[in-house]
Amino acid sequence: MLTVEENDLITKTGPETPMGGLFRRFWLPVLLADELPGPDSPPVRVEVLGERLVAFKDTEGRIGFLDRRCPHRQVDLFWGRNEEGGLRCVYHGWKFDVDGSCLDIPNALEGETFRDKIKTFAAYPGLEAGGLVWVYMGPKALKPELPGMEWLRLPPSHRYVSKIMLRANYLQLMEGDMDSSHVGFLHSKADGGYGATELQSRLQQQMFVDKMPRWELKPTDYGIMLGARREGDNGEASWRVNQWLMPSFTMIAAKPGAPPLIQLRIPVDDENSMFIRVVWHPTRPLSDKEMYQYRDAGIFFPELIPGTFTPKENMDNDYLMDRAMQRSYSFTGIKSIPAQDFAVQENQGGGPLMDRSNEHLVSSDTAIINVRRRLIQTAINLQEGQEPLEPVGVAAANVRAVDIALGSDEVVWDGAREYLEARSW
Repeated sequence: MLTVEENDLITKTGPETPMGGLFRRFWLPVLLADELPGPDSPPVRVEVLGERLVAFKDTEGRIGFLDRRCPHRQVDLFWGRNEEGGLRCVYHGWKFDVDGSCLDIPNALEGETFRDKIKTFAAYPGLEAGGLVWVYMGPKALKPELPGMEWLRLPPSHRYVSKIMLRANYLQLMEGDMDSSHVGFLHSKADGGYGATELQSRLQQQMFVDKMPRWELKPTDYGIMLGARREGDNGEASWRVNQWLMPSFTMIAAKPGAPPLIQLRIPVDDENSMFIRVVWHPTRPLSDKEMYQYRDAGIFFPELIPGTFTPKENMDNDYLMDRAMQRSYSFTGIKSIPAQDFAVQENQGGGPLMDRSNEHLVSSDTAIINVRRRLIQTAINLQEGQEPLEPVGVAAANVRAVDIALGSDEVVWDGAREYLEARSW
């Protein structure tokens, strides 16, 4: 368990916090590309790391994120007109470019000279890649390259991207990816058997047979490889190796040949998060069947309330839990796999910001413990003036996660190397 002080350090990401400083060293995805469809399109509200921003794409296609307060009278720039290379406040016509520089002050005699002294309270660069819009909120001199994951370089036909807004701290959501033992319970049938069997490999089904994973972890320059071992058939070991990339990205193990999956949790503030999921295939377009499974079936990507990023299964309706289905079929009575996760995570510890000083951790929590340690130590080092190396590591991280069977004596990092290093699939 963590102390109260450690829990505050690892969960709070506002502008003046240690973890907020760490998150600001990375490029963070915050919008679907369709939310900023083209030059001079309407601006979009964005809340991230406790800051209220407005995003816009100017006439030349450049993307900027500005503090929403106009520096004149602090009116919300979301109401602004996106026109001719800048965002113009509707209250008095002051206009700003993507760098936050003032272009025009049309309501004052001294406007031509005074504008050079005016900047928005904050301005951050943005880029579009992988069907997402990314923002960098850290020191300009330390801006890294975008993450090096392969799905960012693939054509749109090879990937599907989904965004959800959730009422929980980013860490509550992310730690589910480090908790391999929950799968055999939370996502199982009422009799403890397999979940969505027809969509799972034999190895994935082993999670429902052997509910006590044994962990092998390998630190990397971008995060940690998280290997969960279960005993398989005929002297085999079943391995699910997830890839955790700092600060809050997790690749979920997939069998070779199947579409990989990454989950990205971005703090809106300390009690709310964006949850972005990307499924892709490295060598071909996603098939109609795969698109149905991930986009339309409501199993892996939940249905959203139209016009929002809120799942239909949510806290306000008890995730559409069906007690009759819980008795006869589903362990939880909740339809979609994500909503099963959301139900336990959004309410964990009694609310959106869990107190981890009350936990009692066991061996199955080994991955969670190690990820927490890595985050806390890196944030402390940054406080003491030591810049993290992980942003450069993430920028070079062309990796995958894998679900694979190996010989019982085989070292997972050797046997799965071709897959983990994205050289074979």
